Amino acid sequence: MRNLTFDSTNLSETEEFLNRNYTTMRIGNDSQGAAEAHVRRDVLGPVHLDRLHLGFDMAYDAEPLNKICLVSVVTGAIEENYHDTGPDTFLPGQSGLLTPPELPYSGVIRSARYDITLFDPALLDRVAGRGGEPVRLMGHRPLDDDANRRLTAVIKHLQQIAAAPEFPADSLVAGTAADYLAATVLATMPNSALAGPTATDRRDARPDTVRRAVAYLETHLREDIALADVAAAAFVTPRALQLAFRKHLDTTPLQYLQQLRLHAVHEQLVAAGPGSGRTVAAIARQWGFAHAGRFALAYRRHYGRSPSDTLRS
Repeated sequence: MRNLTFDSTNLSETEEFLNRNYTTMRIGNDSQGAAEAHVRRDVLGPVHLDRLHLGFDMAYDAEPLNKICLVSVVTGAIEENYHDTGPDTFLPGQSGLLTPPELPYSGVIRSARYDITLFDPALLDRVAGRGGEPVRLMGHRPLDDDANRRLTAVIKHLQQIAAAPEFPADSLVAGTAADYLAATVLATMPNSALAGPTATDRRDARPDTVRRAVAYLETHLREDIALADVAAAAFVTPRALQLAFRKHLDTTPLQYLQQLRLHAVHEQLVAAGPGSGRTVAAIARQWGFAHAGRFALAYRRHYGRSPSDTLRS
């Protein structure tokens, strides 16, 4: 399902909706007003991007979600009871982890507009490229204010992509956007994926590792590729793969993948030419570029001209 909307002033209806679309929970109205609730969900590949408005103080007591659940408060406040650190309150402009995936959670939403972003924890493992123990978030707040702003901005950007009709929920754009979200979470939230390369990783960081990886990337350009996929194709660990690309190409595997896709866009722009009826945005989307401004900047940096100039020439 791509979109989901819900509007009600009935507390029982709202509780039924939350149970059906999140997890088993009980809710209550801690205020004197009507239990006004509005929810919109957009789906972007494996990510659910929900925007909620509760016009009352909703107390909740819920079972584990088994999902990474990020919250971003727009207005009002959310008071969450954390099992390890005790109660904490998210205020407008603040984002973070509402609840660890495996734990029950409870608190009060104080007449708030807020966003909930949900995805499977395995997405962090896929992007981090770690073997063995799954990646765990080690805290519920971003690392600092800059990290908070970055995480909030990325969630807003993904909401825009998910709501746009030109982006199918299962498109390459959806996959790359989900990876972008997971990478942002790993960069902005405290987590366990911080170990450096081992001696074996350094030993495997050889030119033939790069050659195998590049061959895989070149033949899977239109697929939703994660770091772990490339490492498996090169028969090394993700850490060894990253080290090999840094050592021999001075880049990362996924940055190299972006360069290959940028070249594919360039070739299609040249082939299309003026009068073809094709647009820069449509061609870029085919290769996973959702943000027109960032794509244009990367293209100009690489080719010394704008993509629209290439299309018109």
